[in-house]
Amino acid sequence: MTIYDIEVSKPNGEEYSLSEYKGKTLLIVNTATKCGLRDQFDGLEKLYEEYKEQGLVVLGFPSNQFKQEEATGAQAQEACRMTYGVTFPMHDLVKVNGSDAHPLFKYLTSNTKGFLTSDIKWNFTKFLVDANGDIVSRFSPKDTPESFRKDIEKVLTRS
Repeated sequence: MTIYDIEVSKPNGEEYSLSEYKGKTLLIVNTATKCGLRDQFDGLEKLYEEYKEQGLVVLGFPSNQFKQEEATGAQAQEACRMTYGVTFPMHDLVKVNGSDAHPLFKYLTSNTKGFLTSDIKWNFTKFLVDANGDIVSRFSPKDTPESFRKDIEKVLTRS
């Protein structure tokens, strides 16, 4: 199985395959609009705007697993658009840990290691995936988008 075999849902419930992004560099983030780290939306949007022409796609996956998100994906998307000016693709609510975790996050966590555990410890855990679908890096919730700009540039130049 590769990341491109995984189906995800838009906030309106419409499903699509991540194979749509073959050949693109992905930054996948579990988000929460009521989290203390929500200011990272600004940095994520800046990265997206700056590098989308070079093939970067930021994908936001709201999760209420840590009790800091709206009740639905549509509400989370609206909050991201209206409050934070997010234009990168947002998705329906997902679980990121446990037996009910979305297949994408099961895939991401089983193929990377966090600090002490593979589980997602908090909102705004970020995964950088290269244009071949390989996971290049995992960034902690406290890693700001600006702090790994060079990592993104490296991956984009070899794509």
